[in-house]
Amino acid sequence: MIRLHTAGVLILLLTLPLTAAAASATIKEVVTALEKGYAGLQDVQADFSQKTILTAIGREQKGSGEVLLKRPASASAMFRFNYTKPKQQIISNGKQVWFYTPENKQVLVNSVAAMFSGGNSIALTYLTGLGHVSRDFDASFSAEPQDKNGNFQLDLTPKKPSPVLTKLQLTVSSAAVSQVQSSGEVKNVFPIISSTVHDAGGNKTRIDYSRTRVNKGLSDAMFNFKIPEGVEVIKP
Repeated sequence: MIRLHTAGVLILLLTLPLTAAAASATIKEVVTALEKGYAGLQDVQADFSQKTILTAIGREQKGSGEVLLKRPASASAMFRFNYTKPKQQIISNGKQVWFYTPENKQVLVNSVAAMFSGGNSIALTYLTGLGHVSRDFDASFSAEPQDKNGNFQLDLTPKKPSPVLTKLQLTVSSAAVSQVQSSGEVKNVFPIISSTVHDAGGNKTRIDYSRTRVNKGLSDAMFNFKIPEGVEVIKP
């Protein structure tokens, strides 16, 4: 059985140090830092850690690994999650998606179009869609507007909720917000420190990223998957 919490695997972030200038900010300034940052995004490679709380059964799942993302100018985003724990891969070339678990010798193959059906589009594309926060979400500060390092904490409610995304919580770099306040520009194209996805079942997934490398010219070939011999192929 493929171990996967789909709504929790699509988000990227970069931690930057606190700057005094961003000690106070408006919702508009924080959202602008997100949108302007993502406007310059082409590709990214980063390490990640993930924790999912399954409310119904009172269980916690943890994962970690490396993620790669590419946003072609005229095609759907491509992504690759190489989990080291648990051992599995989630790969998309923008048209096809593969969910591979070598332990079970199984690969689930689906189309991107099928994944985005049934109202799940925003839920499955917020990784690359944070350039349109104002369009897709209602934004407010969280109960604690800033974390212990001064970074800003947002609650984003999708204007069209789906079963896999009822709320998205983001921690946004105070350094990126400071850049918006001082110059109106953002150099950090990943101004996100952490994200927590909430679904309709009360489950939540937090993802943290580190060692982020941005706009390095990742090859399209890194987002294709060759099915190994002897692996069972499962299609919906």
